[in-house]
Amino acid sequence: MRDSITLDSTRLQRLQQTPLWDFALTLYARPGVEAACLKLQEEAGLDVCEMLFHCWLYSCGLEAEPRALAYQREQRHLWQCHVTEVLRGLRQDLKASAAESESVKALRETIKQAELMAERENLQRWQAWASASPSDEERVVNVVEMSLDVDKWLLKQLFLGRCARQGEGGIKEQNEWLDSLQTLTCQLDPHQGAR
Repeated sequence: MRDSITLDSTRLQRLQQTPLWDFALTLYARPGVEAACLKLQEEAGLDVCEMLFHCWLYSCGLEAEPRALAYQREQRHLWQCHVTEVLRGLRQDLKASAAESESVKALRETIKQAELMAERENLQRWQAWASASPSDEERVVNVVEMSLDVDKWLLKQLFLGRCARQGEGGIKEQNEWLDSLQTLTCQLDPHQGAR
């Protein structure tokens, strides 16, 4: 293994001391991040939890190992499809009715809380996966070079092993996605994880 990617114990310790859920709540609350995440979710088909996961790793000076990431991504995608998106769909379907009925409004709020709990569970599973690295499978590695173009780094991480949606304006869409990713990544300290 090259020395440049040998895991740094300081980075792993930072990862273990910073719960992904807490990191995600803090980042998501920063100006423009929520809107950028939702835009990327709707227009690029990206998973907000995975975006926040990669930002968390990067803030600790780490990145996911591509081969190990593929299986975990599939598991997290299944959770999102079968649990989180079902709850989100129910909540959205009840929006109009909630405006006319207090009991439906209360039901919708309960579903909203369940959706949030599903997102939290998904993030906790991402964190457990990154933290519990068995000796036969390296899951996270040091970011070899902390990039000034963190938005491009994040785009690469999110599209590892999958094709980007290419509509008529594929290049234009990717530039818009980079703008949204830059909104996320400008909130990260690119030097924090490299110390």
